[in-house]
Amino acid sequence: QVHLVESGGGSVESGGSLKLSCAASKLIESNYVMGWFRQAPGKEREVIAGINRAGLTNYADWAKGRFTISQDNAKITMVLQMNNLKPEDTAMYFCAARLDWPAWALPSLHEASYSRWGQGTQVTVSS
Repeated sequence: QVHLVESGGGSVESGGSLKLSCAASKLIESNYVMGWFRQAPGKEREVIAGINRAGLTNYADWAKGRFTISQDNAKITMVLQMNNLKPEDTAMYFCAARLDWPAWALPSLHEASYSRWGQGTQVTVSS
């Protein structure tokens, strides 16, 4: 069973940057897709971006240009670099994964595609 643990959240002023990490509890040897989602108070969870084992990435339109998803060479840690943060980016950020996702397939931007979730890390952006 693969467990996911997010880290890197915190408080930052508007215009600042944060880097979130999602560590898998063990090397995922099969093909997979991993994604970042967020949920603000009173709102539904929304997708940010996804990345698969081959390094293919896919972004929600609103995240393009400010958020960058990546993974380390060992494919144990996924990273979300967030720049030019705004107060509306304040939310709980979650990473998620699904195994056996084809390496040729674009990462899913649908929450229902993911079966494993981390506990989340809080990001607060002040104006």
